[in-house]
Amino acid sequence: MSKVQSPFFGHMSGSMAKIATYKFHGEDIIRSKAFEPKDANTVSQQAQRASFKLIAKAYQSFGGITDSSFTDRPETESAYNAFMAANLPTAIDKSGGIPVIDYSKLIVSRGTLVDVVVTGGTAGATGISVGYKTFSQIPKVSANDQVVAFARMKTGELVVARQVRGDQLLSTILISYPGVVASDVVCCYLFVLNADGSNASLSSYVEVV
Repeated sequence: MSKVQSPFFGHMSGSMAKIATYKFHGEDIIRSKAFEPKDANTVSQQAQRASFKLIAKAYQSFGGITDSSFTDRPETESAYNAFMAANLPTAIDKSGGIPVIDYSKLIVSRGTLVDVVVTGGTAGATGISVGYKTFSQIPKVSANDQVVAFARMKTGELVVARQVRGDQLLSTILISYPGVVASDVVCCYLFVLNADGSNASLSSYVEVV
């Protein structure tokens, strides 16, 4: 990098071939450009792009459910951006060399409502049965809150069930899918919405056995 003065043209700025010029602290600076630009396709960058595509594909696979479940985002932020920010890179497992989604770490809902705690998920003849603690005895928790459970199947199907939180200490919600077995299920989640849908809880992953 060198300082230059041009008595004919005043200060210099711009670029030509391998040379770039600019003004800095009142002086004209000239420098050469990199002869071999840095490779923008490193292994790390490839993995980052692959991770981004995986999370974006997961968002699309949930069929709009997450559009109403990220209620704590700023008004200027879309549900898509909130979903991406919540799950990159924490829900990506790179331990095998090729990035894959760790569904147990994926967040599909986030808000300030008191959540429910999953006690178990079982695949059976009628569908996926998910047991949970309602926490209905906590002050200001409404029995009218809506519990939402959904599962994504290997076929690409998305099955959803909804019911009120209720006032019992323990409850069960059934995601109807006759004849389902655990190996059919890609992922399953549970979260809570309030009655008017303006607030949500943090989602819970359901391990289906």
